[in-house]
Amino acid sequence: MKAEKTLLIEDLLSRVNASPFLFVVDYTGLKVDKFAELRKRLAPVGAELHVFKNTLVKKAAERAGYPGDLGAHLVGQSAYVMGAQDVCAAAKVLKNFTAEFAKPTVKVGVLDGNLLDTNAIKALADLPSKETLQAQLLGVLQAPASKLVRLLNEPAASLARVLKAKGDAAGAPAEEAAA
Repeated sequence: MKAEKTLLIEDLLSRVNASPFLFVVDYTGLKVDKFAELRKRLAPVGAELHVFKNTLVKKAAERAGYPGDLGAHLVGQSAYVMGAQDVCAAAKVLKNFTAEFAKPTVKVGVLDGNLLDTNAIKALADLPSKETLQAQLLGVLQAPASKLVRLLNEPAASLARVLKAKGDAAGAPAEEAAA
């Protein structure tokens, strides 16, 4: 039995180390079909929902270097959301699912080794998607370059406008004399 527990802890430790985040949810009262539905909704965003014994998760979390406060939240019926992709997308799925079915309730989370409370997880869910943030960052990075190009082109454009105005002014008296 001890060897089996060691294998389970090793497997769990590899999952925890592969995921930059871990959300702990209380799934008390959640029907099996709703649990399966939550798993199905998490799959497209690269997250998985698993149920492990709390004691095994505590041992794996200690070995992974997670904050010691996490153990206090690992009581009752706990399920664990892990993933290798976008943490905000997984938090958004949990938030929307909880709003729709009132279960499961998010207990706590860990992101890059830092403990997150439920408010921090809700804040993650409210962030724009990764693609939107990347587009905004690209816009911010491109703005100075486009301003520089406009600034460098301005003297030539000003000269062209002055010459065009001179040409128009010189052409106007000739047209009046011809009329």
